This record gives sequence, structure tokens and C-alpha cells, in this order.
Amino acid sequence: MPSSDEIQEKPPRAERLGGYVIRSSTPDDAAAITALANLPGYRYGTLRLPYQAVAETRQYLENPAPGAKKLVADMDGVIIGDIFLGPLQGRRRHVGTIGMGVHDDFVGRGVGSALMKAAIDLADNWLNLHRLELDVFTDNHDAIRLYERYGFVIEGHLRDDAFRDGRYVDAYAMARLRT
Repeated sequence: MPSSDEIQEKPPRAERLGGYVIRSSTPDDAAAITALANLPGYRYGTLRLPYQAVAETRQYLENPAPGAKKLVADMDGVIIGDIFLGPLQGRRRHVGTIGMGVHDDFVGRGVGSALMKAAIDLADNWLNLHRLELDVFTDNHDAIRLYERYGFVIEGHLRDDAFRDGRYVDAYAMARLRT
């Protein structure tokens, strides 16, 4: 058995896929994640507001919600996608919520699929989450297809769910149960 002097802390888990790495985010990623979040296509599919500041992102990364996991797709220091997995508490501790986005220039190139695969692996095999939930705008057809490929089903239609681009938009509540 190695002594405590011989045990070295392992770096955060990372998996290389298609020229990029899926890894945990760190506070040092604040500027890169902010740049991602401020892209018009990325923002259009999320609840984020325009003009997010690096300080807001840094605070979020330094003070995450209890049990929250945030993964990024990193291509040579450029964040090209991110995903949030937030386990709930109490009588809903078997549930996790997901939010994700992909860089405008990398949509349709497997980044979202790689992030979803990593988050589901974490939820199923490490956190023992039975149910994953997310909301998606009804006009985000690519994202809906992605979520359906990973076993999510539409459970509800949320009318006038969010205000985006000067009008109210609908969303679907989707969920996946681990089988």
C-alpha cells in the first residue's frame, strides 16, 4: 500500500473526443464560458440574458449549488460547449436537472452529444440519479432530437414559458428515467 507521501492528487477527469476534451469546469474558465454564453445562437437556446459579465460567471463557478456539476467541451483552451447537472435534494434527491449549450460554430458536430453522454454517465453511474429533467424551447428542433436520442421524452408543454427576443416563447418539459 502506498504511503501518503506517494499518493498524488489526480487531475480532474477528462475524456478526449473528436479534437476536444470533456472535463470539469474551473473558475479559470470564467472568461471562456462567458464568451460562449454571449454568442447569439448559444444564448437564443438558453435562458441567459445578453451581456453576461465574466464576474457573474466566475461567481457561479466559485460558488456552485450543492452537488452541482458543470462540464465543458474544451478545444485547445476554447470552450465550445457546456452542460450543467444539478442534483436536487430532499424527497427529490433522485432527480437531476440539466442545462446545456454549444458554441454557434460547433452545432451539429457531436459536441452536444458528447456532453450529454458524459452527464448521463455521471448521473447514472456515479450520482445514482433515477430521473433527469430539462426544459427546451419548442422551436429548438436540433436540441429536442438530441435529447430524444438519449431517452428524454416530452412530459409537458409550457406555454409562454420565457421572454426571448421581444416575445413570449413556449418550452417543453422533458425527462429521462434510468431503466
